Amino acid sequence: MRTLFKLLALLLALALAAGGWAWWWTTQPLPLAAEKVEISVPNGASLRTAAAKAVEGGVRTRPELLQWFFRLAGREQTIKPGEYEITRGMRPADLLDKLVRGDRVVLAVTLVEGWTFKQFREALAKAEHLKHETAGMSNAELMKALGKPGVAPEGRFFPDTYHYAKNSGDLAVLRQSLQLMDRRLQAAWDARASDLPLKSPDEALILASIVEKETGQAADRPEIAGVFVNRLRIGMRLQTDPTVIYGLGDAFDGNLRRVHLQTDNPFNTYTRAGLPPTPIAMPGKASLMAAVQPAQTKALYFVARGDGSSKFSESLQDHNRAVNKYQRGGGG
Repeated sequence: MRTLFKLLALLLALALAAGGWAWWWTTQPLPLAAEKVEISVPNGASLRTAAAKAVEGGVRTRPELLQWFFRLAGREQTIKPGEYEITRGMRPADLLDKLVRGDRVVLAVTLVEGWTFKQFREALAKAEHLKHETAGMSNAELMKALGKPGVAPEGRFFPDTYHYAKNSGDLAVLRQSLQLMDRRLQAAWDARASDLPLKSPDEALILASIVEKETGQAADRPEIAGVFVNRLRIGMRLQTDPTVIYGLGDAFDGNLRRVHLQTDNPFNTYTRAGLPPTPIAMPGKASLMAAVQPAQTKALYFVARGDGSSKFSESLQDHNRAVNKYQRGGGG
């Protein structure tokens, strides 16, 4: 009997020691292979798989211990898949909280106001750890994949900084940008001035893209929009260089020549009246609002002063004087 009591006492001591060690282990920082390691948890991962992936990624402990802790915490159904960064000092509970919150490695890509869709796609193609699902797609195929078949992509994506989880797809970034532009454009159209010579949100988007490309100084946007609105009202051609440059595409070598202005194409606003058939760039919010709430002005012309700002004129005579002063180096 005494031997049995000794055996039971030993077993109890061992159990208490194991329990104490287990409790101590949960309070200690996880040993890592480096200052920070990254782990990848696949879709539908079990606790066992998640624990194994953590050890594979550089968490230096036994996967059974992590699995035991995850199971003890009762959070099996809430672990989210993705790429995670683990840093020194994190305890098992910190790792579990990260997996439960879905606090994944997040990267960002910035799409700049005034960029064309071609530049947009080039930026996405260079974005780090972004799956290029659209790499082999034409623009038409891409728009169809986004639920916009037959819609030209130019100007349809809002310029902003977009965050994405590591190894997620570029189609999700495109969809986010497309939906944001839809919302921004609708909000601008709902706030439009009552007397605009624009028939639809699409026309407002086209005008906004021209304003975006013509603006050197942010404060000039409403006035520039006012000039183009005035021209549209009286049937005057817009005569804006950025549309001609856009129409030239890859043929443009950086030098806009007189022959370019005289050669007709759908985007040449020197040879054709009205707006071009599509936007020519991605306008930002300020250009959208300038297009629908242009400045009340009588100006029909403007010319760059050389410092980013523009000189506005009501008459061709005054405009020619401004051109002579600011672009040809003539006197005041």
